[in-house]
Amino acid sequence: MIEVGQRAPGFGVQETDGELVHLSEFRDEKNVVLYFYPKDDTPGCTTEAKQFTELLDQFTALDTVIFGVSKDDCASHAAFRDKYGIGFQLLADTSGELCETYGVWQEKEKNGEKKKGIVRSTFIIDKSGTVRYAGYAVKADSHAQEVLERIRAL
Repeated sequence: MIEVGQRAPGFGVQETDGELVHLSEFRDEKNVVLYFYPKDDTPGCTTEAKQFTELLDQFTALDTVIFGVSKDDCASHAAFRDKYGIGFQLLADTSGELCETYGVWQEKEKNGEKKKGIVRSTFIIDKSGTVRYAGYAVKADSHAQEVLERIRAL
């Protein structure tokens, strides 16, 4: 599990249009919101993505970029982005390596059945590369506003 105060694990993951995004690109320039969600175009994930998009200008004004991460591929991300007008990059962690690194790939139980999946989680990484917030099992609705308030407090 990732903890507040530790150096954020680096990554290089494809975004929606196939370009590689590296965490190191933002060092000393931008804060990074890295949020993990279970699946494109599902109710909670859609709510969360739309709310982050609605607040995007405020995040941008605070030198902050947002990345949504799931195990969906780039084509799925592109369809999701285009359908809902999502204004930030979605990262395609198809291998699950980033999910494992950040400790969000966990056993979950639904309808009495246990299986592995992405636990909705968010990390705020400051410009120096330090984790300033690590939230596991967050709720989708209103989470974007909570994250914005945490960014304002940095």
